[in-house]
Amino acid sequence: MRLGILGSGSGSNMQAILDAIAAGTLDAEIALVLSDNPEGYILERAKKAGIPTGLIDCRGFKTKFPDEAQAETVAALQAAGVDLICLAGFMRLVKAPLLAAFPDRILNIHPALLPAFPGVAAWKQAIEAGASESGCTVHYVDDGMDTGPVILQAKVPVFPEDTAETLHQRIQVEEHRLYPEAIRKVADTLGL
Repeated sequence: MRLGILGSGSGSNMQAILDAIAAGTLDAEIALVLSDNPEGYILERAKKAGIPTGLIDCRGFKTKFPDEAQAETVAALQAAGVDLICLAGFMRLVKAPLLAAFPDRILNIHPALLPAFPGVAAWKQAIEAGASESGCTVHYVDDGMDTGPVILQAKVPVFPEDTAETLHQRIQVEEHRLYPEAIRKVADTLGL
């Protein structure tokens, strides 16, 4: 199974996927890593692992993922022979060009128990709301913000002494365990 990874930041979830592949617990290879952030450490991680990388040109848009950029992303992923796309800290909404090219083959990991706390900085939202638990969700991507069908979730308690940072650290531990597991589950479902 050939994976395409889209990310904007440090790439810790991409690293967890790469580690699962190296450990033999995930039968896959990362074919291509694309980022909309030329400074994203995800690109450095991929280069160190010998994985091809590329930049997604969003033409000066701060948050929008323009159709032209999505079409270029589709072309790059298809040229790399990607079977499944994993969003790993990718901070743009995926829409029609990408969704149409890879129906039910785009996954995202979100640092909350969806449908609670969609969007940015979900761990901060959980602290601010006084939640007693949080966690992470791997879900299929649809055209909404963190609204696609849930594949797997993992719970993390929120302790009274937690800060947004300490909660986020505990959630990330679960993310790194859960994402490869969810990819295996989807691969089995799709026969990849």
